[in-house]
Amino acid sequence: MLHLIKDTVMVLHTSNLTYILGTLIITGLISIYIVVILFSHSPRKPFPEELKYTTSDVTGELITGDLPTGPEDDIILSVVVPSYNETGRILAMLTEAIEFLRKALPEKWEIVIVDDGSSDGTSDYCLKLSHEKFNLKPNQLRVIKFTQNRGKGGAVRQGLLRVRGKYGLFADADGASKFSDSQLLLDSIKQLEKSENGKTYAAMAIGSRAHMVNTEAVIKRSFIRNCLMYGFHTLVWVFGIHSINDTQCGFKMFNREAIDEIFPYLHTEGWIFDIEILLLGITKNIKYKEIPVSWHEVSGSKMDLAIDSLKMAKDLVIIRMAYILGIYNANKEC
Repeated sequence: MLHLIKDTVMVLHTSNLTYILGTLIITGLISIYIVVILFSHSPRKPFPEELKYTTSDVTGELITGDLPTGPEDDIILSVVVPSYNETGRILAMLTEAIEFLRKALPEKWEIVIVDDGSSDGTSDYCLKLSHEKFNLKPNQLRVIKFTQNRGKGGAVRQGLLRVRGKYGLFADADGASKFSDSQLLLDSIKQLEKSENGKTYAAMAIGSRAHMVNTEAVIKRSFIRNCLMYGFHTLVWVFGIHSINDTQCGFKMFNREAIDEIFPYLHTEGWIFDIEILLLGITKNIKYKEIPVSWHEVSGSKMDLAIDSLKMAKDLVIIRMAYILGIYNANKEC
């Protein structure tokens, strides 16, 4: 009898432990789910005035129109330049880009400046340059001006969804990447998109600075900056991107099919948006290739190294967990 009582007590004790452990696990999972929901992102819907563009005609008069929703005017390459208070840096980038585009793709290109709520007159400055310095035709340079800041990812998303070209490139306003290397990306993407049955595959070409890790451009960076860079790369690898060495280079090109497969589904509007772009591309089996590009450090970054690095690490975890938990859906438009 005593033996039976002891066995019964042991069973009850084990059952209680199992119940407690199960309760803790369920509570933990629910807590994680709630935290991910609270910190997850949803792109802000554009205001009506943000669905229009402004361009300059040959006399300098400003023209406003509705943003396109698809390819127009036989444009081959659209260059989207996310910009926030860039009057001090964007001239060099535009000069290099326009010089290249005029030679490589005459009359078959456009530049779309997406002004992310600047307070320094970036939009007016670019429109003035279009007429007075570059003597551009109407619509060769268009400006989309945000009423409120959305973040670099929001600017890139809006810009690429409204380009007229067959291919879309986003390039940083600082001109850190050598613009003529866009030809390398274009050549690569044209190879990636080919199929034997005539179908065009979705494809993207990813500018990469990974080959420069041991060069003077990186070595001269501060110890803290390099530590943060390597720590971030490790975190990216842990959270599932193993095949791309440089996820953050602001020089990426997409064909129209890839734009349609990625950007309507992009949630993230902050600095970490590149990661979600690549996760969506990998998830959807979009063809891609990492292309080494020339790059140099440019002063005047709007990124706060310490604070924004922490935000990016947090957002990276949230993005990955949101897809794992089904909070984000790669096939549901935002």
